[in-house]
Amino acid sequence: MDSQTSPASQPSPPPPSPHTFQVDLRGLVDLLSHHLYSSPKVYLRELLQNAVDAITARRATEPDAPARVRLYAEGGALRVEDTGVGLTEADVHSLLATIGRSSKRAEGLQEARSDFLGQFGIGLLACFVVAERIRVVSRSARTPGAPPVEWTASDDGSYTVRTVPDAERPEPGTTVHLVARPGAAEWLAPGRVEALARDFGSLLPYDVRVGDEAVTDLPAPWDRPYPGPAARRVALARHCHELFGFTPLDTVDLSVPVAGIRGVAYVLPAAVSPAQRAGHRVHLKGMLLTERAEQLLPDWAFFVRCVLDTDSLRPTASREALYEDETLAAVREALGERIRAWLTGLAAGDPERLAAFLAVHHLGVKSLARHDREMLRTMLPWLPFETTDGRLSLEEFAQRHPVVHFTRTVEEYRQVAPIASAQGIGVINGGYTYDSELVEALPSVRPGTVVAELDAETVTAHLDAVDPAEELALSGFLAAARARLDPLGCDVVLRAFHPLSVPALHLDDRDARHEQARADAEERADDLWAGILGSLRGSAPRARLVLNHLNPLVRRISALPDAELIGTATESLYGQALLMAQRPLRPADSALLNRAFIGLLEWATHSEDGQA
Repeated sequence: MDSQTSPASQPSPPPPSPHTFQVDLRGLVDLLSHHLYSSPKVYLRELLQNAVDAITARRATEPDAPARVRLYAEGGALRVEDTGVGLTEADVHSLLATIGRSSKRAEGLQEARSDFLGQFGIGLLACFVVAERIRVVSRSARTPGAPPVEWTASDDGSYTVRTVPDAERPEPGTTVHLVARPGAAEWLAPGRVEALARDFGSLLPYDVRVGDEAVTDLPAPWDRPYPGPAARRVALARHCHELFGFTPLDTVDLSVPVAGIRGVAYVLPAAVSPAQRAGHRVHLKGMLLTERAEQLLPDWAFFVRCVLDTDSLRPTASREALYEDETLAAVREALGERIRAWLTGLAAGDPERLAAFLAVHHLGVKSLARHDREMLRTMLPWLPFETTDGRLSLEEFAQRHPVVHFTRTVEEYRQVAPIASAQGIGVINGGYTYDSELVEALPSVRPGTVVAELDAETVTAHLDAVDPAEELALSGFLAAARARLDPLGCDVVLRAFHPLSVPALHLDDRDARHEQARADAEERADDLWAGILGSLRGSAPRARLVLNHLNPLVRRISALPDAELIGTATESLYGQALLMAQRPLRPADSALLNRAFIGLLEWATHSEDGQA
């Protein structure tokens, strides 16, 4: 038997020893400055945030502890002092020198973590975006006998730690010293530091000053007492102008106590596109988080700009945006309800302000109403629509007309509106954004209302037919007219309608326009594409030129003996009908108008020569 040990019985090799990730601090700072943070200015927010969190931590055990943050900028350097909880030497090694570890994870602070602004443990690194060296001197409030400790770090990744004399930091708290890196001195200039501190920290709950200048301005403008509603409105309008650069049409309170939200929405004084993303200012526990929060309100509320303070929403790692989660979704819905309630209140008690608002922002309310039947019911007497009776609300129009006719496109409305109005048919232009959807939803909020789409067939059916004997007598005229327009994909029909001043009406529907577009593309295409497009030929009715038998001009043209002249006159009527409907002209239509104009001039001058 082989005396060697079998492979199965051999001892397994020892597991490899673990290695620690090596961090290139300069590369990490470059990553932060170019990809995580939108601007170097965030360094000051991180310094303020650390100071405020340190004070919050100290006050958790010492409610009467001083709450001061002081910033001193001079000569390309910045000093930030706070009266917070401070650090021991062990804390410095554990927290400041370990990337990604937050002081909010320290023992004894976990239960109060929701009171802190920062939770990601990378805040101090932001200072390297503007500084080449950071010096921190701190004295712990939790370990009174511990001496002050100094931590000095360079952007090459090295740091030193040493204890310093009590005179360096006689009271508990922390002092941070920054020295600007080459090219970044402007970010540590006194004026820039003060402006950034005011921007980020105006709503912070503690005493924050740059030199002797106070930064905080509490209570917030929306929480201050005012002599009356008018004074409050004036003060908030001034606040809006300072923040956003416009004077609002109105102000909407956004108090949602259950979500820890207080603030206001300012109504824009001019219309904006629904596609334009709104930028809202969001403060997190007093600290400005972002000026460009886009997902804070429902999409339909694009007509307001908000500023608010919250303690419930989660920031992203950069603390420059909001984390999309269930809490944000609930807050978005709650804020939307506040704006709905404001609109409902205007409708019930202040119709003049509502009318002024809708004159500018009816599109936003229509966007809301198409999804919210209660809002549609509330706004029925107010939302304006273009109709053959002028600009009316749906409620007014429905009261006037037993059947609410509408068109889906502006082109269709322009085609049928003059004739429909003369026939006593009321029509709503549903071609504008959201309008056709709201008209179709009308029966759901106004029971008994009949809504019908008006197309070319319906209009033609409402026009009076010509006596068969008269139409038969004009068969030669109609044949000449049809022959001239047939290449354009247009039929000619004879009807009698009002107003008498309209000689001809060009009618088509969407299917007819699609078929015409297909035919035009087929004519321009090569053999392959022409074959493909030809196979898509539809059976939709063609466009129609409806000639008005009651119009004197049409009667004179129909009596002409010259078929060529009838054709030229028909082309002129066709072009005039297109222009009256404000339809875009195809190249073939433009050529026709030019040809008809020249032909009529030639006929007129030829007639004068003959008379001479």
